[in-house]
Amino acid sequence: MARISGVDLPKKKRIEYGLTYVYGIGLHASRKILDATGIDYNKRVYELNEDDIAAITKEIRASHVVEGDLRKQVAMDIKALMDLGSYRGLRHRRGLPCRGQKTKTNARTRKGKRKTVGAA
Repeated sequence: MARISGVDLPKKKRIEYGLTYVYGIGLHASRKILDATGIDYNKRVYELNEDDIAAITKEIRASHVVEGDLRKQVAMDIKALMDLGSYRGLRHRRGLPCRGQKTKTNARTRKGKRKTVGAA
């Protein structure tokens, strides 16, 4: 099993889809990485040799922010929004949707279980 950026890639998948298991790499980035390293999209993960894995790892380290570093960066960006007191930061702080969705009837994922208010 190939291990790239601390993630075990599924053996039987094509490498272009296998790379998307790494946080921060989507299909487009995966294809760019494979183009840069010269590896065929249709190659399966179990068919990769050590040189291919090393080339992919080197390309990812050189040109992409992935896994822990990316998660840390996203968390810091959200924290900065909250510290600024921006609208999005306030919505994050209150645990409400940030992107304009209505909250009267939906948004249960962000708001949590229903709490009845003012029922007499």
